[in-house]
Amino acid sequence: MSQFLIKNATIVNEGRSYLGGVLIEGGKIKDIFEGECPAIENAEATDASGLLLLPGAIDDQVHFREPGLTHKAEIYTEAKAAVAGGVTSYMEMPNTNPQTILQSELEKKFDRAAECSLANHSFFFGATNDNLDQVLATDANNVCGIKIFMGSSTGNMLVDNTETLSNIFAKTKLLIATHCEDEAAIRANSAAAKDRFSNNVPFNYHPVIRNEEACYISSSKAVALAKKHDTKLHILHISTAKETTLFRNDIPLVDKRITAEACVHHLWFNDSYYDTKGSLIKWNPAVKSEADRLGIWEALLDNRIDVIATDHAPHTMEEKSGNYWNAPSGSPLVQHSILAMMDFVKQGKITQERMVEKMSHAVADLFQIRNRGYIRKGYFADLVLVDPNNSTDVTKDSLHYKCAWSPFEGHQFSSSIETVFVNGHKAYDLGAFNESKRGHALTFSR
Repeated sequence: MSQFLIKNATIVNEGRSYLGGVLIEGGKIKDIFEGECPAIENAEATDASGLLLLPGAIDDQVHFREPGLTHKAEIYTEAKAAVAGGVTSYMEMPNTNPQTILQSELEKKFDRAAECSLANHSFFFGATNDNLDQVLATDANNVCGIKIFMGSSTGNMLVDNTETLSNIFAKTKLLIATHCEDEAAIRANSAAAKDRFSNNVPFNYHPVIRNEEACYISSSKAVALAKKHDTKLHILHISTAKETTLFRNDIPLVDKRITAEACVHHLWFNDSYYDTKGSLIKWNPAVKSEADRLGIWEALLDNRIDVIATDHAPHTMEEKSGNYWNAPSGSPLVQHSILAMMDFVKQGKITQERMVEKMSHAVADLFQIRNRGYIRKGYFADLVLVDPNNSTDVTKDSLHYKCAWSPFEGHQFSSSIETVFVNGHKAYDLGAFNESKRGHALTFSR
């Protein structure tokens, strides 16, 4: 049985950073050493002096566009991009074509990922206004959760029937993840924008159309439903400071029934970037004001917001080149989430220990993922070596996304991803992939 020894690394794990090493055997962490590592006969050793050793990031919100939208992205390409960014596990969304609203379609996604995904994976099952029987048939031990679009977005799966929403919240035992934007508010704001600008709506008007009110109405409705029915609710991509008042930080994460996610783009960009980035930073929900960005940061750091994700959602550059009404929302991010957060570490905005908590530990705890998200004996060896002092230039040639562009193009990150292990397999090393093994389907302790 092959063994890997990572030695002389700065291990960042469970609130601590310390010099040590990790022994990998059979795809799992066999031992953890603090200080100098012993010699391990027949182990392939990696000297990680000067490098940080992190648990692999777990991204709880990505759109890999397969099946049906593979001109934009596919599981194979985007999982490779994820691994190159130190994301060793992902949870993918149901707004594909066909939509993942039948158990048979969900099974096809798992089968496809088993064939081609370099990273570990799970898939959300999509709720609609009329598929409650299929929702209730979802296996809690093998599926990350149920996704409800309480606002329309790319690949419209809007669930807007009040009785249906109440039934789903009342009867579903799985975690429900929601996209929260109020459809009536968005339609009214869109009509006003159309009257004012016709087809020439500027992209900086996106947060006016999909504004604070639209987000807060929907998020507060989801929270009220969850409280009424004691549902385990996870609200995705919080984009306003006002929404953060809906969440608690006075109880441990493991005891929370209502949780929230911040996305990298809402932590990085504000509405001043529309003038230079335009459609490239058009997301739903919208990037909003600097006050909103700072409010999200405050909630992240005081634990009202629990996890960091990307909402990785590629479109082709041709699609993004349309006018406001035609350019779809969403952009690729999964290759650069750790690097973006490492920039914030360098700025003193967040510690490397808290970064790991929000991108690995908390995601594993929130979704109750078995044996991942931590550097612990017996856990799967999903590990990332980061060089905090070797910069990364984002160029077209450096991208692994099928869409071949990034909103970060031209930026120089202060760190680099050196080596990534997925289930103990060295899947990525110094820019090269080893695709001889595939990732695993995530399982859950529920």
